[in-house]
Amino acid sequence: MRTWIRSPLAVFSASPADNGIVIEDTRIVELLSSGQQPRTAVDQTVDASDRVLLPGLINTHHHYYQTLTRALPVALNKELFAWLNSLYPVWANLDAEMVKVSTELATVELLLSGCTTSADHHYLFTEASRDALDAQVEAISNTGIRSILTRGSMSVGTQDGGLPPQSTVQTEEIILEDCMRAINQYHDASEGSMLQIALAPCSPFSVSTDLMRETAALGRLHGVRLHTHLAETNDETAYCEKKFGLRPLDYLEQVDWLDSDVWLAHGIFFNEEEISRLGKAGTAITHCPSSNMILGSGLCKTLELEAAGSPIGLGVDGSASNDGSNMIQEVRQALLLQRLGYGAAKMTHLDALRFATSGSAKCIGREDIGEIAVGKQADIALFRLDQARFSGAGDPLASVVLCGAERADAVMVKGEWRVQNGELVALDLADIMQRHKQAAKKLQQAN
Repeated sequence: MRTWIRSPLAVFSASPADNGIVIEDTRIVELLSSGQQPRTAVDQTVDASDRVLLPGLINTHHHYYQTLTRALPVALNKELFAWLNSLYPVWANLDAEMVKVSTELATVELLLSGCTTSADHHYLFTEASRDALDAQVEAISNTGIRSILTRGSMSVGTQDGGLPPQSTVQTEEIILEDCMRAINQYHDASEGSMLQIALAPCSPFSVSTDLMRETAALGRLHGVRLHTHLAETNDETAYCEKKFGLRPLDYLEQVDWLDSDVWLAHGIFFNEEEISRLGKAGTAITHCPSSNMILGSGLCKTLELEAAGSPIGLGVDGSASNDGSNMIQEVRQALLLQRLGYGAAKMTHLDALRFATSGSAKCIGREDIGEIAVGKQADIALFRLDQARFSGAGDPLASVVLCGAERADAVMVKGEWRVQNGELVALDLADIMQRHKQAAKKLQQAN
């Protein structure tokens, strides 16, 4: 099957593609400059002359289950530790069905925003949600988003000086056994893979040093990536200094995590020397602008980190610390927040789009996605500029970011349309939302 996405208004690509791209089955096989025609006949032509063409956006940090506790009154207007303490008792009532429907809702929300690949950090396993990862696998097979699911973990509860309630932590033995099972059962390392597994202890204040080390060893033995939260708040820094006698990055290095197979969520509170070390190691950082603003956490030094050698990607973070799962809006948030730190000339809409595409692909170790280029997977998003907010826009590509696009018109994942005419293909959004609202109500009332 050969499809020509013809004559887009603008394309975000390194090479000229004014006359569009040709997709054959699951890959991009041609980029057509102005006046150029496909080399051989195509089966389908899509007129994109009224739309902007982007690589599929890549979300590198989320907590899908948190869509069940958006704008929850008990957690409003709080910083990270207080926010977590107010929500952990609610999340302790999570069950596998709630995990499944929250994964469905979050991933279709992402697809509608132009996101084609997403990484979820699920670290909360209760007695009722021991099969959470399996529930997520079932959900993403329904929605069709390319995925990295992390087998997260928490092993240090309140009785041992951690933040999580005891009912939400597991023993190291159970965690490592299930990590091994998840890798063996679900991880696909092949080119074009639709599902990969990563290992993701939650944070320095919820897992032991032994678990961090053993998780790193297990991940490297099986060639899977490692993910965790780090340097998100000053409270975290104070916790690490008090408990370990180390700053967060020193702790990370001590437990064998300072390496190029690691990507970290947030990465706000690093000094110049630490940024240099991160860059030399090639450790990647996921910038989560909306979450950082809502929780008042701080501003990630993206450009310094990137210049030092750390790949920078974007993440929407959990929907309780962002309250949305919209990747194209996150691109705009990244642009605006970073401009507060760097000024308008140093941070452009092209930088923000790069973070959300090729930068995010590097975070998760993928070379086959994140770009409009020959040989890459056919993951694309098309955006119409037919709303009032775009009227009079001079630069179509810039307007997608600056004028605040919020919904893609069409989204393709691995050569298959998942969104057309702004609507999900073969999925009933109303049904997903109804089941999700019921699950949210049940969770919120259980505490």
